[in-house]
Amino acid sequence: MTDQSFSRDTLEARLRQIGEERYHDKHPFHHRLHTGECTMDQVQAWVINRWYYQASIPMKDAAFMSRCTDPQLRRIWRSRIEDHDGGTAEGGGIRRWLKLAEAVGLDPDYVASGQGVMPATRFAVDAYVRFVRDAPLIAAMASSLTEMFAPAIHTRRIEGLLEHYDFATTETLAYFSQRLNEAPKDVNFTLHWVLDHALTRADQEAAIAALTFKTDVLWAQLDALWHGYVTGQAPPGAWQPGEGQLG
Repeated sequence: MTDQSFSRDTLEARLRQIGEERYHDKHPFHHRLHTGECTMDQVQAWVINRWYYQASIPMKDAAFMSRCTDPQLRRIWRSRIEDHDGGTAEGGGIRRWLKLAEAVGLDPDYVASGQGVMPATRFAVDAYVRFVRDAPLIAAMASSLTEMFAPAIHTRRIEGLLEHYDFATTETLAYFSQRLNEAPKDVNFTLHWVLDHALTRADQEAAIAALTFKTDVLWAQLDALWHGYVTGQAPPGAWQPGEGQLG
């Protein structure tokens, strides 16, 4: 590998190429979900397992902030925690996700307990939290740049779920519509920060590897869902259809 660094434009292009090639919008589970081919059992399994990822995001960001010595960076980054956790009484992405859980017929308390989450989901998400906690700041920040690619999948998801599933309304899908408003500000700041600070070839390669790793984390979660609930080989301890339903 040459030590010559990429230009700013080349680095950004390399980061965006990762999304074009590896983002989980290309996973067949998402195709099934967005075209109405998922059974309600498969939808519920997705909601339960995706909860573990959603609930871990603010903990990931808190771990990241605990390492930031720059108070201005902490001031900017902490809005991510507020976006997901909300206030003490209301708001936040994880509350909106539990509204979705209720809409698909699941007991929100069951979903929030984390019972039934597949081992592969836990391993993938926990690996992401550890990565952000331990990796150099440039790599830790670059791993969040999957948000560059999220608006397109959120838009398709909203359209597809509204078209194909009775549980889908503008209220029950509020998590996704809200992320369309929140994610762009996060992407704009983080992308520019990475491009401004990843000046050596080593740091640039680390940023590229970190974003690649994050796409693997997202893809692995969907592989687990496919294996467990499309091919019907859920592992011991994973959610079984009929569990955790609303009374």
